Amino acid sequence: MKIREVTRYLEDVAPLSSQEGYDNSGLIVGNHNDEVSAILISLDCIESIVDEAIEKGCNLIVSHHPIVFKGLKRLNGKNYVERTVLKAIRNNIAIYAIHTNLDNYRFGVNREMGERLNMKNIQVLKPSSDNLQKINVFVPSDYADKVASDMFEAGAGAIGDYDQCSFRTSGTGTYRPLQGSNPWEGKQGEQSQAGEVRLEMVVSSHRSGKVVRAMLNAHPYEEVAFDLVDLVNSNKDEGAGMIGELKNPVSANEILERIKSTFKCGVVRHTKLPNDKVQKVAWCGGSGSFLLGAAKDQGADVFITADFKYHEFFDAEDQILIADIGHYESEQFTSDLLQGLLTKKFPKFAVHLTEVNTNPVNYF
Repeated sequence: MKIREVTRYLEDVAPLSSQEGYDNSGLIVGNHNDEVSAILISLDCIESIVDEAIEKGCNLIVSHHPIVFKGLKRLNGKNYVERTVLKAIRNNIAIYAIHTNLDNYRFGVNREMGERLNMKNIQVLKPSSDNLQKINVFVPSDYADKVASDMFEAGAGAIGDYDQCSFRTSGTGTYRPLQGSNPWEGKQGEQSQAGEVRLEMVVSSHRSGKVVRAMLNAHPYEEVAFDLVDLVNSNKDEGAGMIGELKNPVSANEILERIKSTFKCGVVRHTKLPNDKVQKVAWCGGSGSFLLGAAKDQGADVFITADFKYHEFFDAEDQILIADIGHYESEQFTSDLLQGLLTKKFPKFAVHLTEVNTNPVNYF
């Protein structure tokens, strides 16, 4: 199996175009055409992870955090980033990162956190906007089911907890084949009519190219009439953070105990404990302080994330319990998520979970 097969699958799950603008997800070191011997999964990719890959015979590391965020002007080993990249290159080990695109995926990092906390009614906290399109295509009636099926398979027609969503209207299409054409029906120089179905579906913009290709391959016409329309609707299937509910209300102390136990925290930094019981919980893996306003607007009693600055804790204004659990702690189960995805897709292939704790933060 080649690296390209692994990366194509991961990018079908979490397309690179859905990552944030500051991010650097994708194949950072290596060649897509190289054969894969085995894969090592980790949250971070640092020197000790490359050492582990060498020891376990893995020539592809799939990590959540990219080792390279900023441009490298030199590779002389003066810092841990350069040393990691050099060691990977010298040992012919590829490095692939799947970061904010996996964060924004509906069944990604934050979904994993919610399921670990045993939440119900899980929804995206801040859905993405300006990344939805509607595709309209006109298809001969007898081909409507085939074309629709291939478009669904490529990722069109998903709305919340539903898939294969479309709207169909029947009508009559007219056309006149000109010289040089090869019409599916009709003759050159003569106007023809055909019973057609107009298929309408929504699609995330980063999947629209794949959907269009699938539609064109399944369509019988030489020239296909279709259009893509940008939508201003928010995309409930993608976005930052998540929100859900506990099965039963609990005290603030109880939720903090559950958080600390679930995420194996050395410490939980938090704001003033409310007197009332809590039930609605918002969360975001990694640095999620930018979502505090969204959590408050949606009536969350608790917001779990990491990397809150001192003055940002004041923004709770006694309206919400902020629980800062640490960056590593909030995302540690991402490795399990990735291992599960890859072993399900490639069941006969060796996918190892790192045994190295890469957390740079210690507690005394």
